Amino acid sequence: MNLRHIEIFHAVYVNGSVSAAARALNVSQPSVSKMLRHAESLLGFPLFHRANGGLVPTEDAHSLFGEVREIQDRVQALREAGRNIRRGTGMLRILALPSLALEAIPTAVSQFLRAHADVKFDLQTVHHDDLLRKLHERETDIAIAYQLPPSAPLNQRWLGEGELVALYREQDLPDAPPSLELGRLRGHRFISLAASGPLGQLFTQELERAGVELDDVVSVRTFYMAAALVRQGVGITVVDSFTAQACLVPGLSMRPLRPHITFDVHAMHLINRPPGALADDFLKTLKRVLDAP
Repeated sequence: MNLRHIEIFHAVYVNGSVSAAARALNVSQPSVSKMLRHAESLLGFPLFHRANGGLVPTEDAHSLFGEVREIQDRVQALREAGRNIRRGTGMLRILALPSLALEAIPTAVSQFLRAHADVKFDLQTVHHDDLLRKLHERETDIAIAYQLPPSAPLNQRWLGEGELVALYREQDLPDAPPSLELGRLRGHRFISLAASGPLGQLFTQELERAGVELDDVVSVRTFYMAAALVRQGVGITVVDSFTAQACLVPGLSMRPLRPHITFDVHAMHLINRPPGALADDFLKTLKRVLDAP
């Protein structure tokens, strides 16, 4: 059976007669009857018998329908996907690090939907260690993160740049200059993110290079939690600029470090699953958001 046979069989099975199937498919009754007889000839057994003016599926047809229904559903999904691509609509599955999901991703989604009202989003957050698994298991199509996992079979696209900044209560650093040398963090209780992935490693390496030791009182793995601890007066911290900007409230301030510690933001996808036109448009919107002052 080819796809046309499957479509005809499915329509007759669901609608109960050749005439109803023809109306559903917008074709003539003779063409439906002809294709149905051809399908039965190929299979070597009847699919329906007549009763009370309609067609009743045989036991063999009942057995066959489960497989046919699955194929027909996939064909319909493929057609819908094609229509969505032509209309510029569809589903975008985006995964991002929590720090980018606080403000940058929501802002980009909001802006994108103004021009693409019919698009739907499936948004997830994930820590860096789980990024590759989510892509391989097809739970997302694109991951927005800071560093490509080593030796990963991924392609990446540069979207923008961020930097590490000090986040603190103004009462703890009342005379803070426009930028802070790492040495200025000495003598303050420090909330460490050394184990928080690539950015934590980046900051640790800079501390070692500068020969600076800090008074770590709490170690966390999530930048948002570090910011919440700063609000509660636990200490000061160094987080990415996206988290700091999203978490600023009256009484909190942020300062860039001196020298600057910067990092890149990338969109990543499996080599054999490049983003389509709709995803490409969204990434352009996200890049503009990241570039905004």
